Amino acid sequence: MAPQHESHWSVVDFIHTGYWWNNRGILLLNVFLLIPLMTSVVNGLDSSLVNGLQILPDWQRYFNEPRGKTLGLLNSAQFLGNLIALPFTPFVSDIFGRRAALFFGGVIMCVGVALQAASWSVALFIGARFIIGFGLSFCQNASPLLLIELSYPTQRGKITSMFNSCWYFGSIISAWVCYGAFDHASGSEWSWRVPTLVQAFCPVIQIAVVWFMPESPRWLVSKGMESRAASVLAKYHAHGSDERDPLVMFEMAQIRHAIRMEEDINKSTSYWSLFQTPGNRKRMRIILGIAVFSQWSGNGLVSYYIDLVLEGVGVTDTKTKAVINGCLQIFNFVIALGAAMLVDFAGRRPLFIVSNSGMLATFSCWTITTALYKNLKNAAAAKATVPLIFLFYFFYDLAYTPMLIAYALEILPFRVRAKGFAIMNLTMMATVAFNQFVNPWALDAIDWWYYVIYCGWLVFELTFVFFFIVETKGRTLEETAALFDGEEQPRDLVSMAGEAAQMSMRMSRGMVLPEQEVYERKTVEDRREEYYEMKKRYRDSDGTASSTEILGRAM
Repeated sequence: MAPQHESHWSVVDFIHTGYWWNNRGILLLNVFLLIPLMTSVVNGLDSSLVNGLQILPDWQRYFNEPRGKTLGLLNSAQFLGNLIALPFTPFVSDIFGRRAALFFGGVIMCVGVALQAASWSVALFIGARFIIGFGLSFCQNASPLLLIELSYPTQRGKITSMFNSCWYFGSIISAWVCYGAFDHASGSEWSWRVPTLVQAFCPVIQIAVVWFMPESPRWLVSKGMESRAASVLAKYHAHGSDERDPLVMFEMAQIRHAIRMEEDINKSTSYWSLFQTPGNRKRMRIILGIAVFSQWSGNGLVSYYIDLVLEGVGVTDTKTKAVINGCLQIFNFVIALGAAMLVDFAGRRPLFIVSNSGMLATFSCWTITTALYKNLKNAAAAKATVPLIFLFYFFYDLAYTPMLIAYALEILPFRVRAKGFAIMNLTMMATVAFNQFVNPWALDAIDWWYYVIYCGWLVFELTFVFFFIVETKGRTLEETAALFDGEEQPRDLVSMAGEAAQMSMRMSRGMVLPEQEVYERKTVEDRREEYYEMKKRYRDSDGTASSTEILGRAM
């Protein structure tokens, strides 16, 4: 066998070095990526709509001032629709493609929006919101997958972190459209019907444009369409149509090799396979943890019941509550977007630790000021509560808004990525639905003492984050996903891809390789097939050889 050859190449050696907007392929790709980003805008708008409508007197009168369980059902109907659809969403994304799932979800959402805008009863309004949530579930599964699997390698962290951050952009639209409708159409049904119609804007654009954007190259490779995948990468990553570009060769080699490794590790791609291997169990522990934390950190109190929270500290004027709600959404959007730009610089783990530490400190102060107002009618404490809410969200937005989805997707391997993401969304929707029913009941029953429970929970969150969050910055998508399956897996990916790109560069320069070099630098396909044949032989014999040793022998 030839001596082991270790490649020192990485994706950084082949990326575009100028401004990304000067590269026509990357520029066009980023324009297309606005389409899946719109899903988060729609989610923010839909999720915040009932929160904004509660402030409008005309909506309250039209639906006979819903309270208690009826209000809880109005708030949670969308999430219940999400829950029902979630088990089916990864199958549509994996079988028919990410674009097909986005299109299908968008059509269902438009039907739901039409029914909601025409609602004449609480029952119809609840049903329409259920349909919107059902369709949104397919869009929510497909859109982040398109973003993380299509993004340019050095922009993946920022772009995928922007996805969840755009939730606040939709929330801003919801808050200020409700405010504008109240200000200009007060006394009319249009003061609440117009905000509901605005929900259709993004889904209509997605339906019209989604088939013009490229499909995920990872999905194409998994379906055996490697030439199409290489064409997509050449057009949008390599600034041209040269499928032998070193960057294309590097990415294609890693994608192929990662999918083959995953086939070896994950014998099946059922939901159960997410918990069958040690690596998958580590991933799911983190994913389920941050999914629950994203909704049970105290943020649900303001996100869905700001009317009750503000009234609890003496803010009763409708216009004042609407302005505070609108300003909070703008503040959240700015902070979350700024944090998204920091993920590759500061790293994932430090941001999570700072976020949880800050939330614990500020929520504790928020609890104290609320208690002082409730028990002693301290006006200064009431005034301090509003800025504390903003400060709390500053720390929440450092990690959970930008990285919740981005971090979960990048640590999941391709073959189980859609299903793992569905489980994360299922967990989030279940915790949100729980919040919708429990929060108003608990606030009414035990008042500010309910905040103390959240303080204790935030201590647990900080402990979990400190011990279990793993740093992933500076790696490609395939390298990050392989990180939980042992140290040798990412090394194999780097070595395999580096060899492919290096061979492409030598061939493009017309260099004639010595006979030994030709042997060492076989085609990627030959080396990969030999690698898996040798790995199977060693596993069938004594199973003592590591993947790195086998890779060395194959090279």
